[in-house]
Amino acid sequence: MEALAVRRCRLDEVLGLRQSVLRPHQRVEEVVFEGDEGPKAAHFCAEDGHHAIVSVASVLSEAPPWQPGAGPAWRLRAMATLPQWRGQGVGSAVLAAAMAYVRAAGGGLFWCNARLAAVGFYQRAGMATIGEPWELPLVGPHIAMWVVLDG
Repeated sequence: MEALAVRRCRLDEVLGLRQSVLRPHQRVEEVVFEGDEGPKAAHFCAEDGHHAIVSVASVLSEAPPWQPGAGPAWRLRAMATLPQWRGQGVGSAVLAAAMAYVRAAGGGLFWCNARLAAVGFYQRAGMATIGEPWELPLVGPHIAMWVVLDG
């Protein structure tokens, strides 16, 4: 694997990869999600040795729908890695950076709506599924996943 750097980045830096990998049927401006610009939101990027962004993820303060009163709770959103970089630890490094951010902010319930194809990836990071899978129109089958992170 070539040199890789994971860093906190700006929202505008994650949008291109978020759109091309996760929502190619939408325009870039349509993949800005509620909470992306909130005061507790954080965005993370992995760059290759040429400073090209190859993996992204975002976290924001949000309780899960199955436990609306949960607090503190953090949602992982729009985790995406270019296909040619998958299986090389890049996504794991970005996820670890997002989890470290949550721990530094005090920890709490960390959750996401995972694509079914990514369940094993999140399980290796200690997350568990909850509830039943559902179909997100134009995007595919998902299931909720979670873990409690200590602060």
